[in-house]
Amino acid sequence: MSTYLLIKTLHVISSVFLAGVGFGSAFYLFFANRSKSVAAQAVVARLVVRADWIFTTPAGFIQPITGFALMHMAGWKLNTPWIAWTLVLYVLAGACWLPVVWLQMRMKKMADEAVACNSELPPLYWQYARWWEGLGYPAFTAMVIIYFLMVTKPALTWPWP
Repeated sequence: MSTYLLIKTLHVISSVFLAGVGFGSAFYLFFANRSKSVAAQAVVARLVVRADWIFTTPAGFIQPITGFALMHMAGWKLNTPWIAWTLVLYVLAGACWLPVVWLQMRMKKMADEAVACNSELPPLYWQYARWWEGLGYPAFTAMVIIYFLMVTKPALTWPWP
């Protein structure tokens, strides 16, 4: 197998981890929150935080490293519109994801404390959950568009000269 194909395979697999774990984690925490089961919310929040550290974070670093390597090896320029848009969207997704990680860790802590005290979740948990969900929509939309751009490599033009 050529170096290019090896790096491309790593790029594709890490993109699956990045988006797949993100979508899956969001799905389960979204519905655990709607269950109103504090025990379920605590378990799912704990697993979501763990999955982010094990899968999403490494993939988040592997993606740009392998992407830039592939771009260089294929002779693509950084100012190629589909590449530039992919980078802008990746930064947007990352800018949403960083506060989401912080929110998830706080939500996990609050859920664990509520389970330990056999109490309700505090109002701050629900405020964080709304922010967590709200930041997820633009991040996931950006990731879907990135997938489209990576697969199709459209001949885009810039909206400015």
